[in-house]
Amino acid sequence: MTNEVKGQVMQTIATLLTTAFGLIAALAWNEAIKALITTFVGKGSDLMGLLIYAIIITIIAVVATLLIARAIPAPEEVQLVKIVE
Repeated sequence: MTNEVKGQVMQTIATLLTTAFGLIAALAWNEAIKALITTFVGKGSDLMGLLIYAIIITIIAVVATLLIARAIPAPEEVQLVKIVE
């Protein structure tokens, strides 16, 4: 029982660390994309830059979600079998 709890704790810690690194990477990309948009749109049009940023991020999120969904195989259908005695 103790090994099972220890395994669950280690798995939870690994998940938390992975999520934390994912968040850090997302924040880094956030700043990079903002800087890129500021370069092309200019500093004076903050609202327009934010709208362009939101649209770009939304498109990237939708495309990434579709690609991830296609990469994961669909679960196999379970067929129920009736056992007759």
